[in-house]
Amino acid sequence: MSRPRISVFIVDDSAVVRQALTARLTSGGDIDVIGVASDPIFAMDRMNKTWPDVVVLDLEMPRMDGITFLKKIMATHPTPVVIVSTMTTRGAETTMEALAAGAVSVIPKPTTGLKQFIQDEGGDIVTAVRTAAASNVRRAVRQPVTVGAPSPPVSALPTTTDRIVAIGTSTGGTQALEVVLTALRADCPGIAIVQHMPEKFTAAFSSRLNNLCEIEVVEAADGDRVLTGRALVAPGGRHMELRRDGAQYRVRVFDGPLVNRHRPSVDVLFRSVAKAAGRNALGIIMTGMGDDGARGLLDMRQAGAYTVAQDEATSLVYGMPHEAVLLGAADREAPLSAISEVISKHG
Repeated sequence: MSRPRISVFIVDDSAVVRQALTARLTSGGDIDVIGVASDPIFAMDRMNKTWPDVVVLDLEMPRMDGITFLKKIMATHPTPVVIVSTMTTRGAETTMEALAAGAVSVIPKPTTGLKQFIQDEGGDIVTAVRTAAASNVRRAVRQPVTVGAPSPPVSALPTTTDRIVAIGTSTGGTQALEVVLTALRADCPGIAIVQHMPEKFTAAFSSRLNNLCEIEVVEAADGDRVLTGRALVAPGGRHMELRRDGAQYRVRVFDGPLVNRHRPSVDVLFRSVAKAAGRNALGIIMTGMGDDGARGLLDMRQAGAYTVAQDEATSLVYGMPHEAVLLGAADREAPLSAISEVISKHG
């Protein structure tokens, strides 16, 4: 069955990059580049005539920077945006700002050899565009937290951290995790997180969340304890698994082959949680493309853990949660606004 056609508009101040991206994207057979522009001012004028399915956007451009343009798109005409920019390599904080503003994904490009890079690594860009086209930005970006009656106080867990939470997510997960973690109090169960993200970006991501949250959010290091009120984020480019150390839980951070095309992999974390924590764990799989984590969540459920999949209506990409549901790995589906309450009650 042929893929549905995807219309793309490219905004980049480099003519070489615009030409190389156009050639690589259109080579897939299902993507039409309906326009290009050297800056956001020109882009908005042309896009208003024929609006694309996906925008491929640089961040560092004349007259208007990419972040400002991205925010304008999301405010006036929410559209999937894929960032392809050298700014993401030089400044991970800029990456976090782009993702927080609503970008579906960010692909760093080198400062030299751009044409060759696009030719060699263009498959990742094509995949990102296809994922973006299938995303649900109009409903999922900036999901508000539903405020209801206050939850009853959650008793602080003992330092042995008998109950833990494991979360796995990918595309759209940076925004979704912000919604969930900022709603948690400092006495929530300890949390271990795998968010598919390139190396060096997870430190900035964790730092940003730590500044926004009542709980502590840190990039995990090998041997870190899973503690009440702390969320450990697997470092980009490395796997993370849970281990029992006497009466304590600790994480092991290690190198290894890609699992389900990812490192860190959600399945690696979830399978280790099934073995180490069993029924004392809560497993949550959220928005993301592909099936990483679905089998691991099933392992957790079969080991007695309570398992939750984010529902379709609030998932930016209903891929990973859907695969988990199809496998029978989830005890329930829940909207994004309800997940923080599920975590608090797990304590």
